[in-house]
Amino acid sequence: MVPKSRINFVFWLVFTNFAILINTVMNQDRAYEIAFVGLTPGLHEFEYRIEDQFFTSFGQQDFSNCNTTVKLKLDKKQGFFQLHFDVDGKIDTLCDRCGNPLTVQLWDEFNLIVKLVSDPITMNSQEEDADIFYIDKGENYFSIATWIYEFINLSIPLQHICKKNEKGESTCNQKVLDQLNQFKVNPTEVNNKNIWKGLEKFKGLDDTNEDEVNKN
Repeated sequence: MVPKSRINFVFWLVFTNFAILINTVMNQDRAYEIAFVGLTPGLHEFEYRIEDQFFTSFGQQDFSNCNTTVKLKLDKKQGFFQLHFDVDGKIDTLCDRCGNPLTVQLWDEFNLIVKLVSDPITMNSQEEDADIFYIDKGENYFSIATWIYEFINLSIPLQHICKKNEKGESTCNQKVLDQLNQFKVNPTEVNNKNIWKGLEKFKGLDDTNEDEVNKN
């Protein structure tokens, strides 16, 4: 039988780690909140260092070792904000062709307009422009964490392929490339006759049934 004191210790340890995780996520979310009420009209600049810990609340990602800087220029206007995001950095992923570890460079720019309105839920549901977002005019801050997450993912190239060397040759895993080339030269042949194997007994069944119906 497990001592009660040991059970209590394990429970305390699990609860403490969970509380630390929740507190870390909450503090991280606050780091990406912009209290715009205290901002004067005009241009304001922010800079964020994004690493793997940032993606904890977004679940498992297809990359690792994120080392990215996101620069934000926020222009405060009367009743709305113009946001310009500049993404610059790199991530580690796998080559789509050979599976080798691969470092991918990120660089892209995104623009967004945030408007203050009375009914943001309705306005957001009806808005067709993805670059326009509405928040309640009674709010005094908004979070840019989700936008940073989306913009980093949009900055990742659709294809992750190993670069070519100075001779114009692929730096992919040669063994994998040889196997791919072998498949291209000698594709797997399918014997069409095997498709019908075991179905011969049903051949002409429709004709037999039709003859019996005619006899009746």
